[in-house]
Formats: sequence, C-alpha cells, structure tokens
Amino acid sequence: MPLVLGIESSCDETGVGLVRDGVLLGDALASSVDEHARFGGVVPEIAARAHLEALVPMMKRAVSAAGVSLSDVDAVAVTAGPGLASALNVGLAAGKAYATSLGVPLYGVHHLAGHAAADVLGHGPLPSPCVVLIVSGGHTSLLLVEDLVRRPIRHIGDTADDAAGEAFDKVARLLGLPYPGGPAIGRIAEQGDPAAIAFPRAKVGDFGFSFSGLKTAVARWVERHDGPVPVADVAASFQEAVADVLTARAVAACRAHGVTTLVVVGGVAANGRLRDLAAKRCREAGIELRIPPPRLCTDNGAMIAAVGDLLVAAGAEPSRPDLSADPSAVLTHAQLGGPILVDHA
Repeated sequence: MPLVLGIESSCDETGVGLVRDGVLLGDALASSVDEHARFGGVVPEIAARAHLEALVPMMKRAVSAAGVSLSDVDAVAVTAGPGLASALNVGLAAGKAYATSLGVPLYGVHHLAGHAAADVLGHGPLPSPCVVLIVSGGHTSLLLVEDLVRRPIRHIGDTADDAAGEAFDKVARLLGLPYPGGPAIGRIAEQGDPAAIAFPRAKVGDFGFSFSGLKTAVARWVERHDGPVPVADVAASFQEAVADVLTARAVAACRAHGVTTLVVVGGVAANGRLRDLAAKRCREAGIELRIPPPRLCTDNGAMIAAVGDLLVAAGAEPSRPDLSADPSAVLTHAQLGGPILVDHA
C-alpha cells in the first residue's frame, strides 16, 4: 500500500505525518504558541519563521517514529489553504521540494478536510453520510459528508461572525487568562458554576452559529459587575453557552438530514465539556458520536496525510505543478489545485 507523507503549516503548528492505508505510522508536531502568547494571538511572520525552523526537525522525527525512510514515500500531501499566507507558503514550498526530489505526486489538501479525516485515523472510514461539526480557532461549520474525497462537501451551517475558538480566545483575554484561550477557559471552568450566568444563545437560521454577541455579552457583564469578577463562574457559563449551541445545532442537523453519525473535529473538539455534552445528547438521540483523540483535534500533519491517503486510494490525479496557497479557500472539495473527482455511483 502507498505511504503518504503529510505536511501542515497553516497557522502556528508545524506538523508532519506518515499514513498508509488509513493507519498512522508516525507523526511529529512543533508549536510556536509560546512565541505568540505575549501578543494575545498568532503573528503571521513569527509563525512562518517558526515553520522554517521546525519543518526539517519534525520531518526527521516523524520518519524515525514511523520506522521508514523518505525514499519509502509514495506521495506527498500538503495543506494549501485556508490559513495564514506566509505560513502556508512555507509548508507548500517544502511539500513541492520533497515531492520533486522523491519523484512522487503532490496533493494539495484543504485544511478543514484534514480535520475531518483525522477521525479516520482514530475510528476508521467515515460513515456515508455523516454530519461533521468542525470547531476550531478560525472555523465553525456543520457539514454533510457523503464521501470526503469523491463527492462535494455540503455546508449545512456556518458561523456568521466569530468562530468558536476565536470566541474562546477573546473571552479569555477579557478575563485575564492566558493565550490560547480554549485550554485556559476549560481548566478554570472546572472550578465554576456553568449555570451561574445566563449568557445568550444566538440563533442564525436553523443550523448557523454566531458567537460575537456572546463575546460582547460576557464583556458587558464583566464591565457591570461590582467587586472582583468571579472568573471561574464566568468561564464556566460562557463555555456552557458555546457547548450548548454547538451540540444542539449538530444533533438537530443530524435529525433533519436523517443522519445517524455525528463527527466532531477541530481544536475546540478537545474541550472536555463539549465532548461530554455531545456524548449525552447523541446518546439521547440515538446518534453515534465520533471524536478523534484530543492530540489529533488540533492542527497536525497526520490529518493531512490521511486526506492524501484517501485521495491516492480513490485514484485522484495529483494537484497541478503550479499549485499555490489559497489563504481563504472555501471547503467544497478535499483537494485543492487538482482535477475534481466525480463519483457517479
């Protein structure tokens, strides 16, 4: 079976992974999050420089962990979008270089398709159809997926403004918590009361999301509060509002489309309260819930290799040699810069 090398560099993680026939053989990940912490968010040029410094060491570490050599690689998959332009270009240049030097095909991959494919590594092929909830720092979407690489990906609902992860970062900053906000809020929320404050749950259509108003509601509550702010209660109440909206919409989407499997992926999918509430609501609705292990929820090279593995198995044509980064790529197909697979079944 072909061995696929995956490279991820869309934001502040430099990831390399090696996948063969749906099995993760080895991966490595470097994060530049500490370098961005004092700025309260990712600085693109700092991220790009960190990718330059980390990519070769991560490549060596992943290859060693997999027990293979680079000469064993049969195809290279690389994130081509969306993401930070300067960061994407580092990974894309590396992917082209490795593919050219090894004489193997290159596949440009949509970053969000990678998140969906991460679950394949933990639980096997995605059921067809399934609803995929992607929740990350830059994206919050509900997708109807029939075949991740052979058929168009249909958006059931998207966020109208802030993504869930972005809202976590902004609220953490309001509360004086460190960046990144998701883990910080998750930790302190364990000490708080999720019912202490009734923060709003915005509704956008049947399955859409909006977190900007929730963020503003938290800010206004903190401004009006007399005395020391009960940070743990605010964090727990905010986290509950996010988890409530995400899981309620996702379960409703499954019911509306007659789907019996919900897949939750992306960095926010590592949040303990979201995982627990999703499990409870799916159990009550008779829906199978699939969430990758926490380490595969954040950006990583393994998930990109997983998409490449699926593309190779499906007989997809490689991406064009002039493949370029697309920082604002909309997810309609898993592959970028190549012929679109058409499944006539």
